[in-house]
Amino acid sequence: MYSASDLKKGLKIEIDGDPCMITNFEFSKPGKGQALYRCKIKNLITGNTFDKTYRSVEKVNRCALLSRDYTFSYIDGGNYVFSDNETFEEALLSEELLGDLKHFIVDDMQVEILFHNERALDITLPNFVEMIVAETEPGARGDTATNVMKPAKLENGFEINVPIFINEGDTIRIDTRTGTYADRVAKG
Repeated sequence: MYSASDLKKGLKIEIDGDPCMITNFEFSKPGKGQALYRCKIKNLITGNTFDKTYRSVEKVNRCALLSRDYTFSYIDGGNYVFSDNETFEEALLSEELLGDLKHFIVDDMQVEILFHNERALDITLPNFVEMIVAETEPGARGDTATNVMKPAKLENGFEINVPIFINEGDTIRIDTRTGTYADRVAKG
């Protein structure tokens, strides 16, 4: 249990059995009476945010979160199957939970999955992933203006904007946090 004075931005707590995170925190001490801790809280399961105020004497439940390393195995219908690196137990994550991150998952990728009471809440991919450009228009020769981008389709069908010097068959590095082109991987 945390006391109200332990609260701070980014702290993960449990409210009514759901894992939550404090996204904003404000301390106030009125002229007389107890100190108040006003928090903006985000439910990590539903994504809803709400305000809650704690008095200095109140206790707050700790959130039992567990993070484990997994390896991507395969896709089974609408679920992505990951294998625990130590126990080899499988974890199924839905396309809804993964969101746009599903476009950057490649075979045998090492990921970190966050669990609350054996329920997967979040996934962390490596910061960069390398993928092959399946199709793109050739760049215009002599067009050397900086930051000129063109659309390219990756091997998994995802579209991304790349610089004009990228050609079909090139391997590029993508930032999984932003979903944007980072750089071209040298051949050899």
